[in-house]
Amino acid sequence: MPTHVVPAPAAPPSGTGAHPAPTVAAPAPVTGLSSAWLGLSALFTDAVTDLTDREDLTVRCAPGLGHGAPGCYVPSLATIELDGTHLGQPPATCDPTRPADRERYAALWGTLTHEAAHATHTCWSVPADGSSAAAQAAIALEESRIEVAQIRRRPADRRWIRACVTRLVLAEFISPTPAAAASATAPAGEAAGSSVTTPHAAMTPWNAGYAAALLLARTDAGILEPGETGKLAATVLDILGPSRLSALSALWHLAHVTRDDDAETMMDLGRRWCRILGVEPERPTPPPPPGTPGTSGDPSPLAEAIGKSLTAVQATQPAPTTGSPDPSTSQKRREEKNARDTADRAARRVFGASTAATASRGRTAITGTRPPTPDEQAAARRLARQLRAAAHRDRVTTTHTSPTPPGRLSMRGALAADAQRAAGTVPTAEPFMRTVRRHVPAPPLRLGVACDVSGSMKILAAPVASAAWIMARAAGHVPDALSATVIFGSRVRPVTHPGKSPTAVSEFEARDSREEFVQAVDALTSALDLTRPGAARLLVIVSDGLFKGDQPTDGQQRVDRLTASGCAVLWLALSTRVNAMKGAHLVTLTDPTSAADIIGTAATRALRNA
Repeated sequence: MPTHVVPAPAAPPSGTGAHPAPTVAAPAPVTGLSSAWLGLSALFTDAVTDLTDREDLTVRCAPGLGHGAPGCYVPSLATIELDGTHLGQPPATCDPTRPADRERYAALWGTLTHEAAHATHTCWSVPADGSSAAAQAAIALEESRIEVAQIRRRPADRRWIRACVTRLVLAEFISPTPAAAASATAPAGEAAGSSVTTPHAAMTPWNAGYAAALLLARTDAGILEPGETGKLAATVLDILGPSRLSALSALWHLAHVTRDDDAETMMDLGRRWCRILGVEPERPTPPPPPGTPGTSGDPSPLAEAIGKSLTAVQATQPAPTTGSPDPSTSQKRREEKNARDTADRAARRVFGASTAATASRGRTAITGTRPPTPDEQAAARRLARQLRAAAHRDRVTTTHTSPTPPGRLSMRGALAADAQRAAGTVPTAEPFMRTVRRHVPAPPLRLGVACDVSGSMKILAAPVASAAWIMARAAGHVPDALSATVIFGSRVRPVTHPGKSPTAVSEFEARDSREEFVQAVDALTSALDLTRPGAARLLVIVSDGLFKGDQPTDGQQRVDRLTASGCAVLWLALSTRVNAMKGAHLVTLTDPTSAADIIGTAATRALRNA
């Protein structure tokens, strides 16, 4: 495994051969780098917080970093290093804080995800001499263990870890590597070691077991597929036999359920691993006997099996996105700009000063107003309380450590710092701990309601008018909440305006012969910023969906744009005979008067999930 965890400033020697490896010094400061690499490192640092839930990590990305591996984690410095040569893109064009941009360098982002898993779940260190065979076996078992823990905590990270395994780890597994390259990911306290010319390709039980620990264990973990590693499994079975392979499989399954800080169990699994393979646990891993296939760099059945696994896995991976501009990207930007301009024009027409809520020009008119009933007033107050409760966010507590005050002094950290000074090393311990509690701002709410006023929707006119007033009044009592309601028929008319709390209920009739659905959606989209992330957004459509002309096709495009941006779309209808747009959640109203409750529940859910 090319990625590893490196101590600082120095660590006990380790290696995969018969001789101990040199110690690894603390990472040197990045000097002479362009602003592009420094800026990319800062962006990776911002993005890694989501992967680890830690705010003390620093990511450094530049060509040559990583101690000879694509990535490494230095726990004593809370630093992750990434070798920028694996980026494959101009650093100035990369922004890993944007999820879509990570597709362009999926392998390096997968390496960062893997190292983030170490930063979160590798809470143990190899005791004493890390070059022993037991330590190397424990380190190999740690690889799939931390990835299992990561995807258990963040299932969406599986695809990125898979990209790292397939495009970097497997390729390095059968490729010649420099003598200084690391051979495995080590927990805290393990140094990178020297590796042989063709790492782990010789036909020995130890190398077959190592391949099983790094690849077959990942298959059982769900990172790789059984069909992709089938040839490798057969080759390992031929070398080890069914009894030993089954025993090793039991060990990596035990590792997958081991606690993050249980060093004793991990080392015990490493010693049991060695005894199964007939290797002395406390001695370095034995070199392959002379004449063993693969020893001198010639292809071996084991290396060929790994190569076939690599080919099978790469066949299922999407092609990496190149750094050259995609012609379709510019086209999408133009289409998005045109959609925004169209929506802005619709909002000006509908919510402009010339179209007051009581205007009655032509069809699709507000027929009058009435005072709200006591039940409507109570419903508005009740909904406002529910929305405020859903928007509430508890304070987030984070603990920071530092070498100097302010903070509470940790005696353990102080003693560690004194010991480091006595040893003549630069103190890296941070004995002062400070707890910070910060408020999380409540997400804003954007709620739009569009009601069809064609003749078939007459029974819903009064309930929707009541619901519009309830929504607007409730939104007026919730900080940073906007609500608007329009009716659409031959024209589009506003019932309630964004940011205004109506004092009277606006009534309307449903008697139009056609539906301007597209203009209604555009007006609400622009007036409420329904396509802009950062808020709980909900569009409610009350209609049977029986539109004419281009309205169904153009309307579906609008709904697709909203759902793609993260806006929820709720469709209310009176019966199942409705042509609801794809992507909208259809709710059939058995009681028209329940429209306000259903809309309020959907708005509350959107706020709670924001």
